[in-house]
Amino acid sequence: MKTFAEHGFPGRLIAVEGLDGSGKSTQIYLLKRWLELQGLKVFFSEWNSSTLVKNATSKGKKRELLSPTTFSLIHATDFADRYERQLLPLLRAGYIVLCDRYIFTAFARDTVRGCPPAWVRGIYNFAAMPDMLFFFRAGLEISLQRILDNRPQLKYFEAGMDLRLSNDPYESFRIFQGRILEQYLAMSTEFKFLVVDANQPIETQQTIVRDLVAARIDLSQFGMNKPTAKS
Repeated sequence: MKTFAEHGFPGRLIAVEGLDGSGKSTQIYLLKRWLELQGLKVFFSEWNSSTLVKNATSKGKKRELLSPTTFSLIHATDFADRYERQLLPLLRAGYIVLCDRYIFTAFARDTVRGCPPAWVRGIYNFAAMPDMLFFFRAGLEISLQRILDNRPQLKYFEAGMDLRLSNDPYESFRIFQGRILEQYLAMSTEFKFLVVDANQPIETQQTIVRDLVAARIDLSQFGMNKPTAKS
């Protein structure tokens, strides 16, 4: 599978992955601000945010109506809509596109929920690979504590309660997220994850991220007034 650069797109896509509570969203937000302050063309997209399917997903979750297969297909629909309407046009226009989670979220979560791995990968086979893919690896207890520091309790699906792993949401979270971590680690070599120790201070992680981005992407090509060749 080729990256966007290998497909000849003038833009570049940077994605982050990690467990819930790993701090990936914080890191990509800080990266976004850093790039914007340099006057670069930047666009941000996050998982499950398409207006086309977001309401349906929310209603299905609240009523606990979603089977693992339905869950997977809804998220794939969300991703496909954003991919065609947002990501591809902006990459053709020479933007740096930042994604808070990419197809690897589905590869990990849907497999843990019981969907056949080959089937899950098959429904995302239209997607190109990110030009840079960061994986923020945090301990389960640290991830859990970070979530609880920001809100009083775990969300139902975040804790994997739909899988009936445990009646205790905290134990269910540990089991569910632990299984997801195993999936991520199994993919890390195959897809060349840039693994960042997410147990480190936020500033230390961000320095690592910025240094890697600056080393691997010629940021001077993405200024607001830079003319863009068509792909």
